[in-house]
Formats: sequence, C-alpha cells, structure tokens
Amino acid sequence: MRKCPYCDFNSHERGELPEQAYLEALLLDLEKDLLITGERTVETIFIGGGTPSLMSADFYQQLFAGIRARLPLADKAEITLEANPGTTEAARFEGFRAAGINRLSIGVQSFNDGHLQALGRIHDAQAAITAANQARSAGFDNLNLDIMHALPAQTPEQAIADLEQAIALKPTHLSWYELTIEPNTVFYRSPPSQPDSDSMADTEQAGFALLNQAGFERYEISAFSQPGMACRHNMNYWQFGDYLGIGAGAHSKLSSHDTHGNLVITRYQKTRKPEDYLAAPAQARRNPQFIDGKDRLFEALLNGLRLVDGISLQTLKRTTGLNPAQWSPQLAPLQQQGLLTTNDERLRCTPNGLQHLNGVLETLAETL
Repeated sequence: MRKCPYCDFNSHERGELPEQAYLEALLLDLEKDLLITGERTVETIFIGGGTPSLMSADFYQQLFAGIRARLPLADKAEITLEANPGTTEAARFEGFRAAGINRLSIGVQSFNDGHLQALGRIHDAQAAITAANQARSAGFDNLNLDIMHALPAQTPEQAIADLEQAIALKPTHLSWYELTIEPNTVFYRSPPSQPDSDSMADTEQAGFALLNQAGFERYEISAFSQPGMACRHNMNYWQFGDYLGIGAGAHSKLSSHDTHGNLVITRYQKTRKPEDYLAAPAQARRNPQFIDGKDRLFEALLNGLRLVDGISLQTLKRTTGLNPAQWSPQLAPLQQQGLLTTNDERLRCTPNGLQHLNGVLETLAETL
C-alpha cells in the first residue's frame, strides 16, 4: 500500500496488517471512551481514512459485534466503508455487505488513466468501473463515488467526461470536488499545474447542470445525492453534532453539561501513529480542548454554511448554547453583500455566498 501525493489523511505505507491486534485495540479504546459518552445510541458509523477496505470482512463482523456489546446500535444505522478500486478489494464486497456495512464509498477520483497516474492512484479507469459494478452486484444499493476535478493538466471537457462516466454507473451519491493542495503532502512540496480559476468556475457550473439533469440534488458544497440519499453521517458533522472517533488519529467532539447546566463541548484526538496506538490503546486519548463562546459559534457556522439549506437557528442555539439574537446582527454586512440570507428559522449562504464560501468564513472569523 502506498500514499497518494495529494493525501493528508492519517494514513501510512505499510505491509502486513495486524488485524486481530488492531481490533482488540479499537474495542479497548472504545471502552475507555464510554466513561465520557455514556450509552448514547449509535446512529451512523463511518470507516474511513487511508484504505480501510484492506481489512477483512471477518474483522468488521467482530468489530460491529464488539460495538453492539458496548453501545446501543440503531437498527437502521448507516454504516459506511471507504474503499479503493482494485480486484483484490472488490472481491471482498459481498463479505463487507454480509458483515453489516450498508453504504460503500469508492475513491475513484477520475476515469482518465493519465490523470490517475498523475494522482498516484494504483488503479486504472476500468478497475474503477468494475469495482462500482461489483459493489452493486454485492448488494450495495447505497453507493457513493468520489470524483475530483481541477486535476493537473485536466481540460473542462475531461472533467465533465469523468462526471458523465460516474453518473452512468448509477450511484446514489456523488462527491464531486476540486483538488486542493494540502500542507504536508507531496503536492504541497511540489505543486502541480492546475486549471485557472475561471476554467474551474466554468467546469463547476457545467457539472452542476449535468448533475441536476441526472436527478442529483446538491445538498452540500461538494455533495450530491439522489432524493433521500444524503449521507447521514456527514450531515451530523455539518450540523455540528457530536461524534466519537476510535482508532489511530481519530477525532471526537462531545457535548455535555456541567453541574450548573452549562453546555460544555470537548474535542480530542487519538494517538496518530498506528504502532504507538497499538502499544497503548487505553491511553490513546490526546489533546483535549474545550470549545467556548465565539469559537464554538464559528465552528458551527464553518460546518453549517457548507449546506445548501444552511443551518437552523434552533440548531445553532442548541449546539452552541448561544442565543442568535446575541450575534446575528453582526452578519448584516454579509447580508448586504448578497452572500448570506436569514429568516426566523434558518441561516444559509446565497448561491454567490457558496461560491465564495472561504471569503464568507474569513469575514465571520474577523467579525464574530
């Protein structure tokens, strides 16, 4: 297994996978966190980062059994697994489905072999097509495909051709997003040549029209789904919900109330290096941070304004502990510029605001 040059996930190049040791570490990690979470019902599980589909179906059967033994797992929980195309992994799809995984997210990125090579992907276009078809045959009726645009030397026509091929495979969900160059990646140290901003904008508009014509609803800045098939797990993130992460490098955000009834929000992460995590999973929790006041509000807006429908003011009040009347007047300049709109119930970006979301967030960071 090797790491792609654009990837900033907590993934590591390694050979043999110590499945049983990692399984035991995950469950011990979970047990330690139960002291903080209590017995909350688990509504969604997302197994992502790196290449989790390299684990066996038996690993996941044991993992889910271990979770159920420690926490209530909702009968209709959404359980997503990220996978990369390739015949070795695709052959496992039936086992993953039998283990209880009911949503598959395949990291295709492109159907152009030249662009796949530039991205450092180990699969070719045909392997991606085969993987999507095999996932369907294995019983995955909730299927996401990840596709990138603004790739090195990619023309607008090539970007749209990728999207057309993805739509032809009949997924229920598409994540279509621009390649961004992240720190601590090979591409950051040696940036590739990408299309200019005008070309990117034209490609986006053409892609949005194509997706809409194919019945996909844009519900988040880079997420598109067939009706009723939005990713429940990610919706929880974007609406500033709580989540519990186990495993090397995993992050958690949990809300509670102190003895005076005040809302307390805590973030923490787990030991990043797999070998260190395996050596001491019971002591994996790191860097607890209490998110207070305006930082809490900004984080909630940072996530909620990614949604096309925005975020409800009631949700903001509940998740931040702050009354909108305290801070909403400060949004007036963004409203006057036609970037934000609000009523008595919801706050959202306008289409122009979504297109310039980074600028909107920079302004909020300065004014809130």
